[in-house]
Amino acid sequence: MSTGPLPGEALPGNRWDLLDGRWPAQPPTVSVIVAHYRQPEQLARTLAALRSQDHPADRLQIIVADDGSPEPPSVPDGVELVRHEDRGFRLAAVRNLGAAAARGDVLVFLDADTAPEPAFIRELTRLPALAPDCVTVGRRRHADLRGVDAARLAEQAARTALPEPEWLAAEYRRTANLLRADDRSYRHVIGAVIACSRVLFAATGGFDESFTSYGGEDWEWTYRAWLRGALLAHVPAAVAWHDGPDAAGRDEGAVARRNAETIRLSDLIPVAGSAGRGLRPTHPDIAIIAPPRASDGQRFLAIDSVLAALGPAAGRAAVLPEESEPDPAFDRVRIIVELLHPVRIDADDDVLTAALARVDGEGLGELTLCSPDSEPLLRVISVRARARGERWGRDDLFPTASVTTAEIRVVTDEPDLAAYLGGWG
Repeated sequence: MSTGPLPGEALPGNRWDLLDGRWPAQPPTVSVIVAHYRQPEQLARTLAALRSQDHPADRLQIIVADDGSPEPPSVPDGVELVRHEDRGFRLAAVRNLGAAAARGDVLVFLDADTAPEPAFIRELTRLPALAPDCVTVGRRRHADLRGVDAARLAEQAARTALPEPEWLAAEYRRTANLLRADDRSYRHVIGAVIACSRVLFAATGGFDESFTSYGGEDWEWTYRAWLRGALLAHVPAAVAWHDGPDAAGRDEGAVARRNAETIRLSDLIPVAGSAGRGLRPTHPDIAIIAPPRASDGQRFLAIDSVLAALGPAAGRAAVLPEESEPDPAFDRVRIIVELLHPVRIDADDDVLTAALARVDGEGLGELTLCSPDSEPLLRVISVRARARGERWGRDDLFPTASVTTAEIRVVTDEPDLAAYLGGWG
């Protein structure tokens, strides 16, 4: 449960639209972390654009986080510089380094080659300032910024604008700017233009510093933030201009790089549609909690029949170890299936797959399956809902439901496992 009152407002589901038209009573304190490596001209333009923000300067901390450039970047007075040594591409680590120096209530992550329009900070930080569970992503546009004056950024960049990724724009349209986000919406959060509260960033543990090549660290972080209870929102009014085209259109090696990124993420993000279809991910998507007070035979039958009833999803499921120390392999679990009794589900029954589909489709925090006499048999729990509820000390932020079924049977006697496995019992 939460250790004390949090600033801001707790929201249900992904309903950031409940804050439409509302602004913080006073602008939040904001720390902007600008990731940089050997981009002096682009950095100078981005820092000039940050000085032109309509957010109050006395509530804006600007941090340049340098990824080991051979020469330290030159930054103007009032801009803070943090650096680490050059040990190759370490964007995730250098963003964490910048975040560690941040003092603002809201963190904004920018890249040195991405210059924001004057309203960028104000627009992007509105939701995280009002509701600290919100993660916002701005609109990253593309242009040839050579010779562009930061003071006339929007006007001059528009003259050399390059195409925006249509797949991304289409998804923002389909989801009403991520209002209808789901477990795979992490793919539509671009690390060069994101904001979140310092509270939520701490809850995620920061970016995964094992990412040491281009791409994927922002999606992986966003997925973990989602599991920690984040709401996702696209803010099209928060515009920043990237110097040059989207990465997908830069060279012929883009597909190979994207494949390498996809392979890495398929293991770290085990949700269906991201994980491999046959390869078993290191991190399970579904955790099964074994029934209490069960014999070895009852426990085996319950877990085996539940896995069988999960169908293809069983390849992404694992039994949660009964250990006092948390197993780090389970830090990406999205759904918990908690067995309240030793039970048996026939493999051809769809009661469990239907329950998982309902939790996903209706955005439930918890669905309890009960016997015909209303005895709870198992619970299907959303980890995202549980994390947000624990942070706020509330249990009303996601709907819950129960359903009665005769397809789950309580096992009270010692089962004949040979008969069960052999198909005659």
